[in-house]
Amino acid sequence: MTEATRVTVSYPEDLSKWGRFQVEKPSFRAYLRKTLGDVREGELREEFVGVGCCGNTLDVPLRIERVEGGRTVDMETEISYEVREACGVQGSWRVQSAGGPARG
Repeated sequence: MTEATRVTVSYPEDLSKWGRFQVEKPSFRAYLRKTLGDVREGELREEFVGVGCCGNTLDVPLRIERVEGGRTVDMETEISYEVREACGVQGSWRVQSAGGPARG
């Protein structure tokens, strides 16, 4: 397989400011470079983005929008983001409170 030169990933517009900050950090881009492997356009992945100050986790549905070059993401692949339609992700202070989403 050949390496992807650029992969565009989208997150939902209702992702909280804190969630967006976590996703767009250089360390999270590095995490994606290490873990995505082979990708296809339209693929949806739930990714853990962090633990809030109260200890609850936030998983975000990331979708692969575009893949340029080959299919394999490596440490040289550029990761870019765009925002897509809302999907009901619960990621503001609610993810860090007792009133937040139920964890199974």
